[in-house]
Amino acid sequence: MTWLHNEVLEGEFVKLEPLAERHVTDLQQAVADGESWKLWYAMVPTVEEMPAYVQAALAGKVKGDAPYVVRCKTTGQIVGTSRYYMVDAANKRALIGYTWYAESVRRTPINTEAKLLLLQNLFERHGAIAVEFRTHFFNQTSRKAIERLGAKMDGILRQHMILKDGSVRDTVVYSIIAAEWPTVRRHLLSKLGRD
Repeated sequence: MTWLHNEVLEGEFVKLEPLAERHVTDLQQAVADGESWKLWYAMVPTVEEMPAYVQAALAGKVKGDAPYVVRCKTTGQIVGTSRYYMVDAANKRALIGYTWYAESVRRTPINTEAKLLLLQNLFERHGAIAVEFRTHFFNQTSRKAIERLGAKMDGILRQHMILKDGSVRDTVVYSIIAAEWPTVRRHLLSKLGRD
């Protein structure tokens, strides 16, 4: 039985829609805005890699993953992706990641509200005890964004992953536990001007 259901999550600024093959072209346009794949420490697909990226994300649904596209409600455009992955239903835990956005929506409420929706769904609808975030040790932008959410660093998995360029990634692990969620929720609502 699937613990997390891949269903629409909607807020004021974003609509998270279950990823589907039909989103490939829109995601190619989004990823071309900013060319994030050029950051050596980021695991963002190129325009050409997008069909395989979407296929891999959809294949993860068999294991309980729940991939989303992020749609900006102001423009109606798909501006990035995020997903629940490494879902551990028995222990009521999941990771949130594979998150990237078009350059045009960075430093806007998009990511804050998308994370609020994902966290709210995990903790309030599914009774999660913890959520985890992981990023490259050298990805300072991602680390700061995760810390701004209110997540705490658990540690560093050294020599954790071999990347497609052959380099080896040290992975920084962060988490939010259920007892922290009410404060994190209030913090995120405040950032969105809803306190």
